[in-house]
Amino acid sequence: MKRLPVTHSDSSRPKGKLIIIDFGSQYTQLIARRIRELRVYTEIRSCRTPAKKIIDEKPTAIVLSGSPGSINRAGPGISRRIVESGIPVLGICYGMQVIAQLMGGRVRAREEREYGRTEIEVVRKVGVFSRLPKRFVVWMSHGDSVVRVPPGFRILARSKNIPIAAFGSESIYGVQFHPEV
Repeated sequence: MKRLPVTHSDSSRPKGKLIIIDFGSQYTQLIARRIRELRVYTEIRSCRTPAKKIIDEKPTAIVLSGSPGSINRAGPGISRRIVESGIPVLGICYGMQVIAQLMGGRVRAREEREYGRTEIEVVRKVGVFSRLPKRFVVWMSHGDSVVRVPPGFRILARSKNIPIAAFGSESIYGVQFHPEV
């Protein structure tokens, strides 16, 4: 099985600053490190940082981290303004669930947590998924899953355990897996 490839194309690198919004994930520093390894300037902000402050910084892109919390139990959140700002957004795990909930999708608790390596299948090769292999191995660590994508979003990948492993719209993407691991 193939692992998720790292893209090194200079043309796909954002210029300027990328902001990671941290929901308390154990992987936030690793996300930042992986992005910095691609020579992209990256700063981390708390999810409590006001939306206006983040948007006013004019980041080239925003990454929403995972969280040990549950989106269904009043976990940490952000303003919908961040997702609707026009700035490209990638939600990782809990960050994907935040996007789904803010934009009209549905997230439910799983009967069993999913933890470990699993293979996903790309079902729609568009946007950031256009250069990925059809199948590759990822790291999953979640207790909740998106069960309905928001209006205007499309399912981009699935696994044997979850039908929505990734979704996206024009500039907003969510992945249930951890590409940084």
